[in-house]
Amino acid sequence: MLNMLNRLSGKFLGALLLLSAAASAYSAPKTVLVLGDSLSAEYGLARGTGWVALAEQKFKQNKIDAVVVNASVSGETTSGGRSRLPALLSKYKPDLVVIELGANDGLRGLPVAAAQTNLRAMSDAAAKADAKVMLIGMRMPPNYGRDYADKFFAMYGTLSKDIKAPLVPFMLDGVADKPALFQPDRLHPLAEAHPIILANIWPTLQKTIKAK
Repeated sequence: MLNMLNRLSGKFLGALLLLSAAASAYSAPKTVLVLGDSLSAEYGLARGTGWVALAEQKFKQNKIDAVVVNASVSGETTSGGRSRLPALLSKYKPDLVVIELGANDGLRGLPVAAAQTNLRAMSDAAAKADAKVMLIGMRMPPNYGRDYADKFFAMYGTLSKDIKAPLVPFMLDGVADKPALFQPDRLHPLAEAHPIILANIWPTLQKTIKAK
């Protein structure tokens, strides 16, 4: 009888430990890694006023338990992001990687195919680390030529379908055509524009993090 009670007690304790571990895993905050350029790195802005910081506030307001790591760097290209991502994945072990890159490739007139290859490599690296990917797209100004601008914009849609990743087609929708919302360089939005940028990104971001 004593042996039977000990066995039952051991099984009960084991079940409790499994339930505790499951509850802990369920309640652990999700980590969102944002890999972007100056548009996400708060270039020319006061800290905490860019769309990434606003997204973290929005998570809290909506009671979504998520930690946001902003690994964006001004001037970053898809090549730079590709080289930095493995170390970031190892360090932060994100649940979701938000990739906002490509604008600097386009502004430098770099081949669209090369940017697409880099973005795909980043997606593959994230997938191997068990992280979901979300893409944020960009458009090039018309002075870069219609053919290049069209191919550049289409790159994000093509890649999104290929890797089955959610996409925000154009983060500056509602901003790009309003010069008053830009800093003197006419490239970087003012703080007043970032709530609009977040409004473009938030529906997809919220849906994606809840689905992970």
